[in-house]
Amino acid sequence: MKYGIVLFPSKCIQDFANSYRKRYDSHYALIPPHITLKYPFEANEGQLKEMTKELHRIAAETPPIPIKVTKFSSFYPTSNIIYLKVEPNDVLKHLHEQLHSGLFAGKPEFAFVPHITIGRDLPGAEYADVYSQVKLQHVHFEETIDRFHLLYQLENGSWTVYDTFVVGGKETV
Repeated sequence: MKYGIVLFPSKCIQDFANSYRKRYDSHYALIPPHITLKYPFEANEGQLKEMTKELHRIAAETPPIPIKVTKFSSFYPTSNIIYLKVEPNDVLKHLHEQLHSGLFAGKPEFAFVPHITIGRDLPGAEYADVYSQVKLQHVHFEETIDRFHLLYQLENGSWTVYDTFVVGGKETV
């Protein structure tokens, strides 16, 4: 089965992102707005117990995660993905590193660029038009996230939460 690890921002940021995603993101119906910490990976039922135990350990050692969303940006020319830029910080970087070492070892497929995707799979002309409009907008959100989530992919391609890990040694609510 396919799994992934993400942060979900507050409803305020999700609503803002979804106001664009519903028009420009082909994955809009598959997963809520999120910050990917570990891209999809395969694991079997037998590995799940050990994985969740390790994720609880990592969460207990991770302080609350500050995020600052500052602007629209793009991965062009690598891809036509438009996103909300999340400023990197030491807590995010360290958490990302932990999720790619030890039990989760493996070189990430991409460099870690914290972001919330708002547009993908746009044809060239539409991408250029949308990006030229959104990049001029003022964006500023700051918040602290206190949990990350292990998701699994359903047969229809959508993602759902398997388990939630509260950071800072607090218990799951």
